[in-house]
Amino acid sequence: MDNKLETIKSLLQDKADLQARLNLIPYDGSPEVKENSSGKYLYIRKRVNGKLTSTYVDVYSDNLYQLLLRNAREARELKKSIRKIDKQLAEVGYSPTELSADVVMNLDFARANMKSNIYDQAVLEGVATTFPQTEEILEKGIVNGMTADDVQKILNLKHSWEFILDQDVIQAETDYHLLCHVAKLVNEGFFSYGGKIRSVPVTIGGTSYVPPIPIESMVIENINEIRSSDKVDIDKAIELCMYCMKTQVFVDGNKRASVIFANHYLISHGQGLLVIPEKDVPEFKKLLVAYYEGEDINVIATFLKEKCWKRMD
Repeated sequence: MDNKLETIKSLLQDKADLQARLNLIPYDGSPEVKENSSGKYLYIRKRVNGKLTSTYVDVYSDNLYQLLLRNAREARELKKSIRKIDKQLAEVGYSPTELSADVVMNLDFARANMKSNIYDQAVLEGVATTFPQTEEILEKGIVNGMTADDVQKILNLKHSWEFILDQDVIQAETDYHLLCHVAKLVNEGFFSYGGKIRSVPVTIGGTSYVPPIPIESMVIENINEIRSSDKVDIDKAIELCMYCMKTQVFVDGNKRASVIFANHYLISHGQGLLVIPEKDVPEFKKLLVAYYEGEDINVIATFLKEKCWKRMD
């Protein structure tokens, strides 16, 4: 039975990852060229709800046309892989569980706020972006006036949010293994080992605090202890977030992974979102340093509940 559950968990995680990658493709469909007296134009043709649609993309260029062809090939391969996993899930007897109304509402709430959440997270990471630039990256995958690394960080944030908002993933436990997968996604393109526990010393800018090298068994135990405590859900989510940040579980991407990890817990319990707004980032960073250096967690927790907790009511 345990082997079967592990197989299902692994397949669901792979499927969610593929679906998140599919959602990252800005133009999903077959490119077509239309020409009139004023020039050549590119459109994307796809079937939506049984109806063939044609959506304008831009003025024709060879580079854009090749990009659209690559997108179409990649989308076909991803959909093929997803169908294969669906078949494997059926073979092991998996059937999806219906989500509660609160969780469904929270998923919709998270998707509606995804662009602003990703922008706020990018600002927290020091990414030099504006909201319109972030929006363009999320919609088209490219933007002018930003470094390739900053664009990649924003795309990775989108990939990570898409992953946790998957209907199957949101039903998974908010455990160490999910944290590692989120860290792998936020570090994609920067570290091949971005989801592996840190085994080297690190320093944190702006503080004298030096986090010890984490021990995997202790990290697993501490995360499980937080989740099983008798605290209310928002306090558990904040403690998960703060513990993972202070522990510096990974070589990089700890703030990004910790915030998304905490949001998986909150959303799976229908309790809203936890995101540090752009205007409150300086205050949060001050409180975070104080927490690293020994300040009681209640100080930063109060700030997070008052300024960063987005509730649905």
